[in-house]
Amino acid sequence: MESPPAILIVDDTLTGRKALELLLKADGYKLAFASNGNDALCRAREFAPDVVPLDVMMPGMDGYEVCYRMRMDPTLLDVPILLLSSLTERGERLKGIEAGADDFISKPYDKVELLARVRTITRLNRFRRFREEHSQLESALLTLQHTYDATIEGWVQALDLRDKETEGHTRRVTNMTVKLARTMGIDEEAISHYRRGALLHDVGKLGIPDSILHKQGSLTKDEWKILRRHPEYAFQWLSNIDYLQPSLHIPYCHHEKWDGSGYPRGLKGEGIPLEARIFAIVDVWDALLSDRPYKTAWSTEKAVEFIRSQKNTHFDPHIVDIFLENFVYQFEGKHEKTGFTLQHQTNNSYCG
Repeated sequence: MESPPAILIVDDTLTGRKALELLLKADGYKLAFASNGNDALCRAREFAPDVVPLDVMMPGMDGYEVCYRMRMDPTLLDVPILLLSSLTERGERLKGIEAGADDFISKPYDKVELLARVRTITRLNRFRRFREEHSQLESALLTLQHTYDATIEGWVQALDLRDKETEGHTRRVTNMTVKLARTMGIDEEAISHYRRGALLHDVGKLGIPDSILHKQGSLTKDEWKILRRHPEYAFQWLSNIDYLQPSLHIPYCHHEKWDGSGYPRGLKGEGIPLEARIFAIVDVWDALLSDRPYKTAWSTEKAVEFIRSQKNTHFDPHIVDIFLENFVYQFEGKHEKTGFTLQHQTNNSYCG
């Protein structure tokens, strides 16, 4: 429940303070009092009021001086000040405005008018504070997101350092996934999760022994079983991180196949999350066009034929059509679609 607005009543006379107390207490405000300028400045710093009704005619430090000093204090700079004075001359009002007052009411004041002005000022001040706090929270959230993303980038670098054969693969498929998702009309908030998922798609391989991950020859049946656990490792590690839960589908499901023959869960068709279906195509595409210890990079034409042949088996046929139509060169110089530059001067490997 929101706390009631706080009001600091500043008046050197007990009668003036009591009159305002009776009027404002009935409206549910939280009240504090000061009887002189120095006390007003101290109480304002402690009380953090939503508005200060401030009497002008006080001995020693008058209301104008109090107002000026509050405006010079960074902690009190934005506190709304309502000057109260029996002086009605235009010059006095201008003096109050120049000192930094937000409003000016003449004594004797109309109770209804004063209450209306206090309500308006406190409402506007609360809204201003809400906007400032909201802006600060947004800034903090953005900083936190940058910190998380920097951590993810660090994990990707760790993967690249461990497996030089796949260096560069992660960033290429991440960029490709983002572009394909945009072409399909996916909203940017979802794409931000796609991007993180693509960056982390092989994070589970940190749990695979080097003897298997870097084996030069063919893997045994048992070694394949171990290798194919990397999506499960990714799920186990990432599912406990709230920030990354919306990005889990690619690391966990990118080896599922349209016909249900993939792993780790044997998902089928549209039961496979959309981002994993998108990523599966670009992941294999990049692998086909890359040199491997066990193969040379395929030609673009051969890779296209393979991707096309996997419609309705490995890949979502609709996404294959979008990918080939928008991002793959037409051959023999006849036509070129805008999209990815398919130049792979790399020496990368692909482990399914």
